[in-house]
Amino acid sequence: MSKGLNDRGKMKWQAALIMPEHKKLINEMLRDDQRQPKRIADEYELAEFDEKLHYAIAYNLPVRLTVWDDGFTEDLRGHIHYIDEITKEVRLKVANGTVERLRFEALVGVEVIE
Repeated sequence: MSKGLNDRGKMKWQAALIMPEHKKLINEMLRDDQRQPKRIADEYELAEFDEKLHYAIAYNLPVRLTVWDDGFTEDLRGHIHYIDEITKEVRLKVANGTVERLRFEALVGVEVIE
């Protein structure tokens, strides 16, 4: 055998077998596996959310809101800027100074940080 011949084995075929479209579909499939259904809050829990939001806005306390978005939850921290009962939105002023608009039905958790 010649010492100059160096076979890379499977390594030379790996890049050709996984196309960018396949990789994208695999990543989407893995992301779909991690999705969780939205937890439905009962009327007592919604009343508790409402009470905590009004308490935080009255005393200008920071809050941590857990928001459900398309199967994933995200925690946002900041101060309640405004509660709009007509459009059913909470406006949260986050640390960088921007105001996030959050729908009432997207909230799955409210915690007042004291």
